[in-house]
Amino acid sequence: MIRINLLPVRAAKKKETALQQLFILGASVVVVLVVVVALWLVKLGQISGTQNDINAANAKISELKTKIGKLDEIKKLKDEVKKKLDVLTSLRKDKTGPAARLATLSDVTPEQLWLESYKEAGPDIRISGLAYNEELIAQFIRALEASSEYEKVDLVVSEQKDVSGTKLKRFDLTFRIESTKPTTEPVKK
Repeated sequence: MIRINLLPVRAAKKKETALQQLFILGASVVVVLVVVVALWLVKLGQISGTQNDINAANAKISELKTKIGKLDEIKKLKDEVKKKLDVLTSLRKDKTGPAARLATLSDVTPEQLWLESYKEAGPDIRISGLAYNEELIAQFIRALEASSEYEKVDLVVSEQKDVSGTKLKRFDLTFRIESTKPTTEPVKK
């Protein structure tokens, strides 16, 4: 019987199989490295894009913060102007001071009657002046009584005075600022 020694063939086959396995292992490692590097590059690109988006968003945020700052300044200015307008509105609404009273006094003063002094002490007022005659003084007193600003007009002094050769009547009047009575509004339900 013939005997064939297959051991060297088996050893050669084992060697060949080992080389194939090493080749497959090397190829697998290379493929895995290529995939890992590709994924790393993709992630690096995504990180770069996200960083650019973050930078753009930060720039937009800083731009919006400056706009918000300007809006806050505008709101402060608006509030200041509103307060000033409210004060003006309040002053116009409550316009009962000396300016309004003097305007009324000027409106009711007839021609050829001159006021020399005006003194106001609380609600009491004292006026001194000159007129051509008593009729002008009486007309002035009636006009003061008829106005809504003044009440209780009294003639204190009326005397003749010589001014630069012209005979005039000097007079002193006292009266009060008309007291305003608070109006009560019905309660709205």
